[in-house]
Amino acid sequence: MTYAKPFMPLVFCLFAVQAQAAATDCQPLDQPAALALFERWNSSLQSRDPLRVAALYSDDAVLLPTVSSTPRLSAETRIDYFRKFLEHGPSGTLNSHVLQTACNVATLAGLYTFEFKDDKPPVAARYTFVYRFDGKDWLISHHHSSAQPNG
Repeated sequence: MTYAKPFMPLVFCLFAVQAQAAATDCQPLDQPAALALFERWNSSLQSRDPLRVAALYSDDAVLLPTVSSTPRLSAETRIDYFRKFLEHGPSGTLNSHVLQTACNVATLAGLYTFEFKDDKPPVAARYTFVYRFDGKDWLISHHHSSAQPNG
C-alpha cells in the first residue's frame, strides 16, 4: 500500500507518453491531398496498366466496381476487373466531392463521370473511396462505384 502513491504519477506519465505518441502517428489528409489521391488513381487508369491501378489498393481492400456485379476482394480479382475496364481507355472527372477524415483514415465520396477513348458513351456514377494510411502511403481500402440512377 505504501508504494501506490509514488507509482501513480509514473502510470499517468506513461499514459501521457503513449497518448502523445499516438497523436503523432496520425497522418492528416486535407482536401488537396485527397484530390491528389484521386488524380493518382485516375492517372493509373489512363496508363491502361491493371497492375499499376491495383497497386493503389491495400491487400485487404474491397472494390465494388461500376461495371461488374462481382465484389473484388483480392489483388488478383481487382487486376482481373481493371484488365477488362481499362480496355476502353477510361478517364474520370470528379463532379462533386465530400471529404471526411479521422486518424489515418479518410473518405472521399461524391459523383464522377467516366469518359472513354473508344465509342462507349460516358458513364455518370456515384463513388466512395476510403483511404487508409499504412505507415508509408495512403492506399484505397474500400472503393464503391455505381452507375448514377436517373431522377
